[in-house]
Amino acid sequence: MNARQLAFLALKQIDRQSAYTDVVLDRTLRHQKSLNPQDRGLFTELVYGIVRRQRSLDALIDQLGKKKARQQPPDLRLILHIGLYQLRYLDHIPPSAAVNTTVELAKTNGFKHLSGVVNGILRQYERFAQDGDPLVLPSDPISRLGLLHSFPDWILQLWWEEWGEEETEKLCIWFNNTPFLDLRINPLQTTREAVQEALNAQSLNVYPLPHLPQGLRVEGKTGPVALLPGYQEGWWTVQDGSAQLVAHLLAPQAGEVVIDACAAPGGKTTHIAELMGDQGEIWACDRALKRLNHIRGNQQRLKLHSIQTCGGDSREFKQFIGQGDRVLLDAPCSGLGTLHRHPDIRWRQTRENLAELVQLQRELLNHTATWVKPGGCLVYSTCTLNPQENEGVIQDFLATHPQWYLQPPPPDFPVQNPAGWVKILPTKEDMDGFFMAKLVLEPQEP
Repeated sequence: MNARQLAFLALKQIDRQSAYTDVVLDRTLRHQKSLNPQDRGLFTELVYGIVRRQRSLDALIDQLGKKKARQQPPDLRLILHIGLYQLRYLDHIPPSAAVNTTVELAKTNGFKHLSGVVNGILRQYERFAQDGDPLVLPSDPISRLGLLHSFPDWILQLWWEEWGEEETEKLCIWFNNTPFLDLRINPLQTTREAVQEALNAQSLNVYPLPHLPQGLRVEGKTGPVALLPGYQEGWWTVQDGSAQLVAHLLAPQAGEVVIDACAAPGGKTTHIAELMGDQGEIWACDRALKRLNHIRGNQQRLKLHSIQTCGGDSREFKQFIGQGDRVLLDAPCSGLGTLHRHPDIRWRQTRENLAELVQLQRELLNHTATWVKPGGCLVYSTCTLNPQENEGVIQDFLATHPQWYLQPPPPDFPVQNPAGWVKILPTKEDMDGFFMAKLVLEPQEP
């Protein structure tokens, strides 16, 4: 199958079955091992790009077609997305090829009688593009950004209220870029220099992440990650730079008891084990029992032995009360700091969902705080930029728990904030959007 037909079938799964983009993409590529690198790249670009740019592409159909996007047959709408995406966003594909292959895609998939409609809409886009941008934008500034960059207005409203118009547009542009591949090397098995040398030998552009002693960034097309040098040997794991900072803020020490309350798939858990020299007692908890298998698999691949898993809802565990030297609560969140990696989040999340998430986060924080020994600490982290899920949760907790205090990161920590927590803005740090706060339970008086 060619890349465009595969993209059409993948987009159908995402659209009809509410399947996750990265899951569908990985599954398709595993089943299409004979796909050449060029088609593999085009398939990946079309799927991720069309999910990201859905609002803009629908607006073009609305403006160029006789029927609105949502009035089109669902499969034809996706085919039009494939054609318009190539014309608008892929400079390396000639317009004639984009049009002709999309018309053939329509014919192949049961729309021979509407292939003229497809041809007409795409040719009309071409004609308008010669005189400027065919996409007509509204006058309202938030709706203008939302239509141009393909985001829901409510997400832009959140950013606008905190950072203003200029920064909001920068965030839109950043989140629509192809994400980097960040690695965290396993210092118990190798060195960062050795991994960098092995990957450079594969003609990859690899360089260290500043202020992250285990971090490497890989640019360009890598092919299947599991086939890169050192993966099977446990030399490294995939983890964004922001996520790597969480375990450094927790600062676990060898011999301690550390509990990770929402651990799957285990990136931060295994990082904790590496920082402890694999010496101590680490509990990885998660309510998704199947996802605990990912932790066990990563633990085995990275040759770590200090991690034990515990399945169930962390709000109900009593056995950890007063047991933890350090606790990590990487809370379930809206994920609004990872929109470039998970493009469907922008369409799945709603403003209404946020209130439910905040309630869950508060419940988790209130309970997991009981796991901490006097004098111990808890790090609360999320991969979102929503203040309700971040600062709001911490402020509410501190207001009702006077025996706890917020401990700012050490002076050499790469991201600082006068308020004492860490908030990573992607446009400034060039990493996923993240929030983290270190809370300390006052020691008992003798």
